[in-house]
Amino acid sequence: MSVKTNPGNFFEDFRLGQEIVHATPRTVTEGDVALYTSLYGTRFALNSSTPFAQTLGLERAPLDSLLVFHIVFGKTVPDISLNAIANLGYAGGRFGAIVYPGDTLSTTSTVIGLRQNKDGKTGVVYVHSVGVNQRNEMVLEYTRWVMVRKRDPNAPAPETVVPTLPESVAVEDLVAPYRVQPGAYNLAHAGSPYLWDDYEVGEKIDHVDGVTIEEAEHMQATRLYQNTARVHFNLHVEREGRFGRRIVYGGHIISLARALSFNGLANALSIAAINSGRHTNPSFAGDTIYAWSEILAKMEIPGRTDIGALRVRTVAAKDRPCHDFPYQNPDGAYDPSVVLDFDYTVLMPRRMG
Repeated sequence: MSVKTNPGNFFEDFRLGQEIVHATPRTVTEGDVALYTSLYGTRFALNSSTPFAQTLGLERAPLDSLLVFHIVFGKTVPDISLNAIANLGYAGGRFGAIVYPGDTLSTTSTVIGLRQNKDGKTGVVYVHSVGVNQRNEMVLEYTRWVMVRKRDPNAPAPETVVPTLPESVAVEDLVAPYRVQPGAYNLAHAGSPYLWDDYEVGEKIDHVDGVTIEEAEHMQATRLYQNTARVHFNLHVEREGRFGRRIVYGGHIISLARALSFNGLANALSIAAINSGRHTNPSFAGDTIYAWSEILAKMEIPGRTDIGALRVRTVAAKDRPCHDFPYQNPDGAYDPSVVLDFDYTVLMPRRMG
């Protein structure tokens, strides 16, 4: 019997400090951008218009931040989460160099924590992943933690190491690659008159619109990002699993929520940091996703008066409009409709003069 195929890593295959060079660097194309727009209907002007991007000092329209995230993340799946039960969360994510069509992205990961669960059948793996372009410039780094099955429940548990993770990315560590010249920013083309100065800490925004997930769309998304996790791909197996059907890739929900957030946060040029994130309940084809956001902090970027940073919590809910901002119950448990709790930092132009 051939042993050339790769069954993926199980919990006992990981070791602290292990570095994994993920296969298949990916050259991104205009086609990837078009497919991303088709999947999510994103309308942010920076990623839609080269002339608009050029007013901010860029050579052309760059990739959406989350398209970069999906491609970098997708590289890690065959080695990190092929045998995962769930992707549990993110922290310390930071975007770096701008990515344009034609750039080639690759990813490496380092295991920074391990913890076997009490059931002895699964464990949590913490990894720090770094995506770079063809010039070895960092385009994205982040930490995530994943619950992974054990191949052998009797395999000894490793020493428990749970890394200390930052609550948020410090404003001085943000990369702000845009320059807004006085009078050059076109609010009409951006789609909103509201800039950094117009938002208040504690303000909540119902993004109003909803979008229904189609089976074909979430399957196309996982293939587009080369995400090979069985829970998303294999109905033959998942029909006998916990839910009886394929789970929608959590990143698909993040991108839907970001696209919905345009209605209320249209001048959020890009995501500069992923502070934390949790997929709180599974999503399936047929669910309709709504979203709302809360402004958690307003931050001035050192040495900059043209651009500011907003720390935002965006919450996505399924089959439940968000006019009353569903989140957590008094005991701290998430409302059953909530599928995403995403804390991130965006860059937004400030009023000048």
